[in-house]
Amino acid sequence: MNTQRICCAGFGGQGTLSMGKILAYAGMLEGHEVSWCPSYGPEMRGGTANCHVIVSDEPIGSPVITSDANCVIAMNQPSLDKFVGILAKGGALVVNSDLASLKEDRADIRVLDVPANTMATQEFGSAKLANIILLGAVIQATGSVKIESIDDAFTHVFGGAKAKFIPNNKKAFEMGFEFAKNNK
Repeated sequence: MNTQRICCAGFGGQGTLSMGKILAYAGMLEGHEVSWCPSYGPEMRGGTANCHVIVSDEPIGSPVITSDANCVIAMNQPSLDKFVGILAKGGALVVNSDLASLKEDRADIRVLDVPANTMATQEFGSAKLANIILLGAVIQATGSVKIESIDDAFTHVFGGAKAKFIPNNKKAFEMGFEFAKNNK
């Protein structure tokens, strides 16, 4: 495995940090070196939130991604505008197309527009699982961790009283993975 540098960005309350935490946990379960570096505004819900996740077989020098990201996940337009510039050539840009669209031409990257809010609302009655749909698309696009590791990470992140959320999270993940697979 090579080093995967993934930036997850959105508004507070969209599950941006949770998405990154699940990805980092999955990498850790596989025995990789992992860093998860969250950043959010003081207002949290509704403010800006992002996290940088690095999954590597080598020691990680810095948890902050300033350039050469393999993948950027943009859950809204301000996040897309802010972080598209750190995406390396050949990288994957996964966009919640219900809330954002790439305004510039970047022929050097793969753009995957996922109507995550619509998919989540149609399947689950709200947009709360849009982040997990996007996570599924990211794993299909990058192969940064194994699907089984994401399943295991769900059981660690959603333990105890939150275990009731695991089936819908798994279903949302599979929806995003299949969407990305069918829209290469």
